[in-house]
Amino acid sequence: MFTYETADQKEVRRFRIAQFNGRMATVTAGEATVTGFVRSVLEQESSMPPRWIITIIPTGPKEELKPLRPSSRARPFAEDYF
Repeated sequence: MFTYETADQKEVRRFRIAQFNGRMATVTAGEATVTGFVRSVLEQESSMPPRWIITIIPTGPKEELKPLRPSSRARPFAEDYF
């Protein structure tokens, strides 16, 4: 799990929407970029200005899709007549 702390209300809203809709969210913290599902968005009540702790469950990188066939089997229309 990846924990991220922020005070940006727009960013928190984006994470809450992603959590509600079951979509993945991407966070860039320093040089690290994490993509995954938002597990929780918790407000720290004792801090001023308000801060939130977002917990993300990272997902692995997507595998590259391989084509089903190496190349197209369709021939150009003109080849049928020569």
